[in-house]
Amino acid sequence: MSKQELPVVDVTAGACCAPLACEPLNAAEADELAPLFKAIADPVRLRLLSLIACHEGGEACVCDLTGAFELTAPTISHHLKVLKQAGLIDSERRGTWVYYWINPAVLQRLSAILEPQQGAGLVPA
Repeated sequence: MSKQELPVVDVTAGACCAPLACEPLNAAEADELAPLFKAIADPVRLRLLSLIACHEGGEACVCDLTGAFELTAPTISHHLKVLKQAGLIDSERRGTWVYYWINPAVLQRLSAILEPQQGAGLVPA
């Protein structure tokens, strides 16, 4: 897989795995989830994801996102493309602008894998 291609996660397949605190991931599960975590491992992409998720109405125009960064529009577009390729966001062109929204099933999947379970043996902070 090249740096330009991230596999899209099939969210229709249901929950892929139990939370990390309950049982270890198998190799296939880790391979499937790694591109999602890689996509959000960049501070700009993490902020973009947050900005989109928190935007009024649940979607944000690219014009609403660019002002939050001291980056060029092509750089912002690149980061949005990475998030979209990973399946974390989706988009639609409306006239001259592109609107983005969160794919809640993918975020729920990431959240479920990180969620500690009661009695899982975790030591409280």
